[in-house]
Amino acid sequence: MTEIQEHEFAKFQGFIFDQAGITLSDAKKSLVSGRLAKRLAHYRLSSYSDYLKLLQGGSEPGEVQIAIDLLTTNETYFFREPKHFELLLKIARQATQENRGLRVWSAASSTGEEPYSIAMVLADAQAGLPWTVLGTDVSSRVLRHARIGHYQMERASNIPADFLKKYCLRGIGVEAGTILLQRELRERVQFSQVNLNKPLPALGQFDIIFLRNVLIYFSNDTKRQVVQRLLGHLRSGGHLLIGHSESLNDITSAVRAVAPSIYLKP
Repeated sequence: MTEIQEHEFAKFQGFIFDQAGITLSDAKKSLVSGRLAKRLAHYRLSSYSDYLKLLQGGSEPGEVQIAIDLLTTNETYFFREPKHFELLLKIARQATQENRGLRVWSAASSTGEEPYSIAMVLADAQAGLPWTVLGTDVSSRVLRHARIGHYQMERASNIPADFLKKYCLRGIGVEAGTILLQRELRERVQFSQVNLNKPLPALGQFDIIFLRNVLIYFSNDTKRQVVQRLLGHLRSGGHLLIGHSESLNDITSAVRAVAPSIYLKP
């Protein structure tokens, strides 16, 4: 495998920052080298500089998205950070009493575990109401996986037993050891490719926005821009949820912390 040089790695740091606002630390050099090596082999290129020229040259327009997919990290699982889902359930029950369906946005949905977790809670707490879930991600690859809603059984370990029985189909035969989200649930979740580092499309207003474990990849300036964009789609009285290792200190004053990683828009 061709070794990536320091100056080449620096250029790819600039590439992914320009494309997705992601700041790659110097410790990610081996990750970049390993993930892009297959693309060098695909085009029979001898260096990472040659691959960067291909990306910038425009001769392979779809390759830029492939490179973004490879360089964005996607780690997720069902019902991650239970406190957030306890809050979601509380808000959903209150909205049900008001006969109002919630709109919830999973702004970094990855392979779909987060938006489907949200959907299970809403389907259970808001049966009969027009609730909606939007899952977006910069990576087209993970969105293809998310739309299918098919997962290895070990990824279902955090799904509550009643939800697993009610909303998931266990694979049999060649599909043994997997689960498939019920079609009715999958059809209530919309997935769309959205780059948070660029102007957002017309998405409407949301009651809750999940932006978890995303900001850690951004510089402070990018964090401010991304949060400002998202808050424009959060209704007054709505909640913004971020990762427990993240903070909005010095990022925005438009929301106030009501609990660790939970913010309210007045």
